[in-house]
Amino acid sequence: MTTTEDPARIGIDDLRTLFLFESLTDDQLEWLAREGKVESIDEGIVFAEGDPGTCCYVLLDGELRLCKLSHGQEVEINRTSQRGVYAGAFTAFLGADERTAYTATMRVTRPSVFFVVDAKTMATMMNTWFPMAVHLIEGFVMSMRRTGQTMAQRERLLALGSLSAGLTHELNNPAAAAVRAAATLRQRVAGMRAKLAMLADGTLDATKLHAIVELQEAAVERLAKAPERSPMELSDAEDTLSDWLEDHNVANSWDVAPVFASAGVDEAWVDNVLAAVGPEYLEGAVRWLMYTIDTESLMNEIDDSVTRISTLVGAAKQYSQIDRAPYQTINLHELLKSTLVMMSGKLTGIEVVKDFDKSLPDIPAYAAELNQVWTNIIDNAVSAMGGSGTLTIHTRRDGEDAVVEITDSGPGIPADIRDRIFDPFFTTKPIGEGTGLGLDISWRIIVKKHHGDLRVDSVPGRTTFKIVLPLDPESEPDIELA
Repeated sequence: MTTTEDPARIGIDDLRTLFLFESLTDDQLEWLAREGKVESIDEGIVFAEGDPGTCCYVLLDGELRLCKLSHGQEVEINRTSQRGVYAGAFTAFLGADERTAYTATMRVTRPSVFFVVDAKTMATMMNTWFPMAVHLIEGFVMSMRRTGQTMAQRERLLALGSLSAGLTHELNNPAAAAVRAAATLRQRVAGMRAKLAMLADGTLDATKLHAIVELQEAAVERLAKAPERSPMELSDAEDTLSDWLEDHNVANSWDVAPVFASAGVDEAWVDNVLAAVGPEYLEGAVRWLMYTIDTESLMNEIDDSVTRISTLVGAAKQYSQIDRAPYQTINLHELLKSTLVMMSGKLTGIEVVKDFDKSLPDIPAYAAELNQVWTNIIDNAVSAMGGSGTLTIHTRRDGEDAVVEITDSGPGIPADIRDRIFDPFFTTKPIGEGTGLGLDISWRIIVKKHHGDLRVDSVPGRTTFKIVLPLDPESEPDIELA
């Protein structure tokens, strides 16, 4: 690109033909003509996105092209030859709090002529000539920013509240099961103590007592290897054992048979018990073995419940990234799994398919904020499916990027609103159910903070959100989500 400053100053009559300046007075136009300059620019880049914004460019003749970076590629957002269009640092008058970098890249596609105003000159002009307008615009911008921040915080708190309620529910189930199992276990241990006294009152010889102990160990082993039975098969086994026990004068067989059946005990095994202790001690031995099996089952239930609680707490810690550095090398699959565990209460009735590429390497990222992205997208997917359908999470590597695709089998996103779903405050949910910031926050986390990409592809029955993250970013991503 070659820039040439035109020695011929622009006149006020020419400035008045530009719609940006058409309402200025002659004195204002004369001042602007003195402070600005005319530049002829050959084909090429005029300014690049992210560079310090130093000038405002108003097109006098030629053609310009504006582009923005998206996932390392330039996307054209405007191409025009309309006289008077402007680009560059035209918001410099809002003050130091505003971003001073160019927000897009401007090229000229053929030799063009611009009226160029320095950013500081633009700020002086606006604040001197239109102070009320500047205050109104600045107030509007600040109001929108504060509203956005407040609503974004509310969105996070609502998501956290929903997840906390789900987590509390999920923790309550195994905790209650453990409490019930512990109470029943106490009763069974008390019963075992009573039966032990009856078996060892001196009338049972050591050989038979030893045989009962061996049967006890065999019962525990049998329980561990018990096959899964259908309800019908289990019922038939209970009836058969109950009949056998009643035929051999064992009282309350209805209490013993279900425990034996659940452990895979059959008639042949209780025949061995009878042969080992004889009819006189059969009932005491049967009760002792029932307590043994029931006690082992209860301990397994407590172990499963406590393991479930530990898993939930671990998932919550992983999800919230407690005691972790905010920017770290993370495993995407661990984050996705922890989010699914945290959202399990909402996923009731949803078939979840996890298609993970195990070869995908760890990536540097803000883990807690990626979890927020998964949460927002999955929550929207569940809402779209109405509580039933299929949620598919697919990960893969695409060159130097990691790709996460979250697909739902819902009705899809109508084409007329697809381009607006990432806009702040846009929502299709009823008033009070959505702030319209979930996808906006997700977009800013992925695109602005991680320099990745977030896009959507939707047809009826299949909506896919594609999240692209660089495997090896050149530098640590931006901290602010401005």
